[in-house]
Amino acid sequence: MIDNSYLLGMYGLSPTSTGTSVGTSTVKKQPTAPWSTTVKPQAQSDLLRAALSGRRFFNEAATTLDVQTKSSGDYRKLFALNQGLSLLESITNRAGQKGVSASETALLAKRFDAGMAELSAYLKDAKFEGIRMVEGESATKAQTGAAVARDSAKYVTGAVHTGTEYAPVEAFQGDVKFNINVKTTGGTKTVAIDLAEMGADPRTMQSVVAHINGKLEAAGVQTRMSREMLPQEPKVIKSGDKTITLPKGPDKWALSLKGVSTETISFVPVTTADAVYVVQGSGKAGGHDVLKFQEGAGNTTGELFAVNGQIGKSGLPEGVETVRASAVGPDGSMWIVADVSAGTANQPIKGQGDVVLMKLDSAGQVVLSRALGAASTASGYAISVSDDGRVAVAGSVIGALEPGASGAVANVADSFVTVFDAKGVEQWTQRRGAKAADEATAVSFGADGRIYVAGRSQSAMSGATASGGWDGYVQAFSETQLHALAPVKAVATGVSQFGTAGDDSVQAMTVDGDKLYTAGIENGRMVVRRFQIDATGSPTLLSSRDLGSASGGEISGLSVVDGQVILAGATRNGALDIGQINTAHAGGMDAFVAVISEDLTASAADRLTYHGGAGDDSAADVKIVDGKVWLTGVSDRPIGAKATDPTSGYLARLDPLSGAVEWKQTWTGADGQAAPTTIAVASGGASVLDKLGLPQGEIPQSDSKRLVDATALRAGDRFYVTSPTGRSVAVTIDAKDTLQTLARKIETASGRSLKVTIKTDMDYTTGMDGDTKVTAGGVQRLSIAFTDGRGGATLRAGETGRDALAGLGLTPGYIGPKSDDLKTFGLDLPKSLNLRDAAAVKVAHEKLGEALVTLRAAYRALYPESAKPKVTGEAPAYLQAQLANYQAALARLTA
Repeated sequence: MIDNSYLLGMYGLSPTSTGTSVGTSTVKKQPTAPWSTTVKPQAQSDLLRAALSGRRFFNEAATTLDVQTKSSGDYRKLFALNQGLSLLESITNRAGQKGVSASETALLAKRFDAGMAELSAYLKDAKFEGIRMVEGESATKAQTGAAVARDSAKYVTGAVHTGTEYAPVEAFQGDVKFNINVKTTGGTKTVAIDLAEMGADPRTMQSVVAHINGKLEAAGVQTRMSREMLPQEPKVIKSGDKTITLPKGPDKWALSLKGVSTETISFVPVTTADAVYVVQGSGKAGGHDVLKFQEGAGNTTGELFAVNGQIGKSGLPEGVETVRASAVGPDGSMWIVADVSAGTANQPIKGQGDVVLMKLDSAGQVVLSRALGAASTASGYAISVSDDGRVAVAGSVIGALEPGASGAVANVADSFVTVFDAKGVEQWTQRRGAKAADEATAVSFGADGRIYVAGRSQSAMSGATASGGWDGYVQAFSETQLHALAPVKAVATGVSQFGTAGDDSVQAMTVDGDKLYTAGIENGRMVVRRFQIDATGSPTLLSSRDLGSASGGEISGLSVVDGQVILAGATRNGALDIGQINTAHAGGMDAFVAVISEDLTASAADRLTYHGGAGDDSAADVKIVDGKVWLTGVSDRPIGAKATDPTSGYLARLDPLSGAVEWKQTWTGADGQAAPTTIAVASGGASVLDKLGLPQGEIPQSDSKRLVDATALRAGDRFYVTSPTGRSVAVTIDAKDTLQTLARKIETASGRSLKVTIKTDMDYTTGMDGDTKVTAGGVQRLSIAFTDGRGGATLRAGETGRDALAGLGLTPGYIGPKSDDLKTFGLDLPKSLNLRDAAAVKVAHEKLGEALVTLRAAYRALYPESAKPKVTGEAPAYLQAQLANYQAALARLTA
């Protein structure tokens, strides 16, 4: 009869004698697996209790083997992995249930993170004999998710026309004139473009491109324009439990600039107007839009939900959770600081969340992206741009920022500030933390060359004294540089901490000469403070003013204009202590604009203007330009409305002295949801180029190739490469590393067992124009494969707080040839797994389930019979006869 011991062994069972079987072996060849049907499974409640108790997740000493074999060490490790992963799975089970409190959710997330970190450490040290087990995947080759942009002289606009290329284009009608500046080594040529010179010819995609190229050719330059059809994809929507695929929409066309490396192109408008950019959350899916407005303009975009004055709309990359701050640079571009929960396809993040600095051109396209590189999570709260184009970003970070350094307490937020040069290259980062939590919420460049940071802290900042609860603080940083080529270093030069015994904060800050102003909520009241800045940058309090109860509101903006302090925010308090009221409070939460004296004393010149309807109006962001106040936020939402109820956004310009509303627009968004978060005003930022999808200024052709600039990596991050000899070598990221230098490092660390090359993707998606992908020139990434005739190598993550694999978008695992001698099993458990939200919990639960199945496959691979050489070649005659008899019997049974 057939020997079924192997099949039973796969499930940890032993053959048993029934009295009728003959010749069946009763010797167990494997220890009983904990998932065997003969073993009583642990209850989920017991597993969860153990997981939350603080005990070790992976403990070989807690495993038992009822059979000792030469592979006993491997079995203990497998069973320890099974126990640890089962504990983690119990956490995801609980996290996915309804009614879990916020405090329990935080505990579950904390223990899950601890378990995942313990898994990485355990697998790093575990030495299997009969199999190879890796945390990530087992593959013959891999490539980095992180990519570096190639130098490219190509620029593609968003869609400027829908229909055929031979139809007249609405965007080309009217008075369309601009200049194209072409800079070469021999000087700059200006090519004037005026579509009126086309006369009565229809202004189609084809004819306009031909007209522009004729001008470029006549000027003797090589750069050319072309028309490009944008790829359209079917749209998938859900209706109830049904999925409906809609056909592709009509053709969409874009303008494309195709330059050469020896020519630098700039688009220069003939006439301009001021532009206002609003970043908003839109729709239930969590997308983010950038809206561009010009006062007095019509609705030129043709976009759904667009209103008069809107002249542009673009989308931010997927993974953006929120945008809290934005500012305009001296070149007219807009910088935003975004919190991301997932990096882009070419810029993965290292932890659960990170801060990304993005630069957008005047057409709304992302032309530069810089990840902070937090190992765990970070939040960006403030941004400031200096007159020379440098950018400062401030916020909070939990866990490591500088490799290996996680602050005073690893799981408590610390303040950070990072300064970039005008090209987006990081100059320095400072992390300043108290023993308890703290965060930076405002940042400004001072006239004295210093950078000033304000925020709040739950304990004393270094060099200061705490008042109790959350306190406000102001910190100054001075920069030093030994010579023009030396790195810029920053030193904290002064700090002031202030507040009440209750909870206090700083929500806005501005620097005016040698005076510094803050505004925030202190113990529930709106308070403005004025400081004197001394020669060292240290702030000393001169005066303060209490404006009254905040009533659940906030302060969103602060500026000093012509000897007066202008501040704005939102409140339910209809009687703020600010003298004359231009417009009364209308009910609910209203935005407000206040004007007070620069010394903060009460004056007859004080003015207060409320703005809003009977419902709730917010002031998400405020910019004060040329003495006028621009406000944006959510407009007149019914009091008591649910989070899923419709919301409308608004943009308004007010005269702070008279209270007059000089211009205003309101709009809604996808799924009835529009929630503006930031505003930025660009002087001269609007022009005829907007309806052509072309940006003002120089078209960038190259970006930094350093990995610390192009990716989330920071100098000092590392990972390990283990060669077939068992030797493990660290690969450490240097500040000057590029893809090319890193490729050589990996090959050397692997003992030449790996072959690393540079792979080029010709085009990549930079954003979305509605449902249309917007692409740009290519990117390059690393491709890693095993060297022929070699055994491959294993990539292992770096230590917590300095893992480079995550920043490279690589999964820890084995890269090598498939082998029957030593099978490799990958758990495919990325370090990015977390319990941040319901979607993340689901992914983590599924991944853990798949990993537990992988352990069972590894257990089967250790069965002794599986190590026997396979029988190959032609079967002998007697066996062929037996097989024929079996086939005949099966045929009779199934007849």
